[in-house]
Amino acid sequence: MSTQHFRAEVARGDRFEFGKNWKNFLSVLDDQRIAEAERSLTKMLGTDTLAGRTFLDVGSGSGLFSLAAMRLGADKVHSFDYDPQSVACTAELQRRYFHGDDRWTVERGSALDAGYLRSLGQWDVVYSWGVLHHTGNMWQALDNVAQLVKPGGRLFISIYNDQGALSKFWRAVKVLYNKGTAGRWLVTGAFVPYFFGRSFVMDLLRGKNPVRSYTNYKKSRGMSRLHDLRDWLGGYPFEVASPEAVFTFYRDRSYVLTSLKTCKGGIGCNEFVFARELRNETSEMRNEK
Repeated sequence: MSTQHFRAEVARGDRFEFGKNWKNFLSVLDDQRIAEAERSLTKMLGTDTLAGRTFLDVGSGSGLFSLAAMRLGADKVHSFDYDPQSVACTAELQRRYFHGDDRWTVERGSALDAGYLRSLGQWDVVYSWGVLHHTGNMWQALDNVAQLVKPGGRLFISIYNDQGALSKFWRAVKVLYNKGTAGRWLVTGAFVPYFFGRSFVMDLLRGKNPVRSYTNYKKSRGMSRLHDLRDWLGGYPFEVASPEAVFTFYRDRSYVLTSLKTCKGGIGCNEFVFARELRNETSEMRNEK
């Protein structure tokens, strides 16, 4: 899919410009955020290092987690994203921290482009956090990335939680946000004060410092509350799935769940780490005979 196609989607209100948000996020990126990103990777993957492993970042966004993989010692990192500005953000982090290091490649690509994905081969760790539900065809994207993992490798994904009618409401909010300037200001004006105000009140009721709650948000994967909120309000296309649906989908493709972190039925993403069964390779060899 060409850059022109992407621009046409944005112009029609069919796609949020995630890269524009990530470009702004890079202005607040610091060593602490990078360290938190590394910590979130190692915790979910159950390892202290990526040495001896290859890492594929599907929908690299800001490039933060490709950077984290490099700093954790990955032998090879490949980052791609559909949004041209996200590609530029990832390339900028490569320039800042690993300039000239050919172990890290960055390019534009789509999780729905089967031909492109086949050209990438298979990887020890395939990472796609909060991406596949924004492709416009989530289940196809989930199937596509399953082919990218080496037997015995790990697939680390996160998918928006299915909240039934509430998810349909948020989809309508996102559609409005992307339909033009008026919709964007209306959604922002209504929901930014709501989310920040709710957090402020809840912290007071719990005896917590509301300011500290905001400043400590970087401990959540190194992210920024303001940028995550903007991503949530505008992030479109938008699809959801229950933890059970995702588990069943990958179980039927010879994957075993090794780690799970749910958002406890609320707004946000459920995180999954799956291992591709080694016996899958054996069954494929038998089928070829």
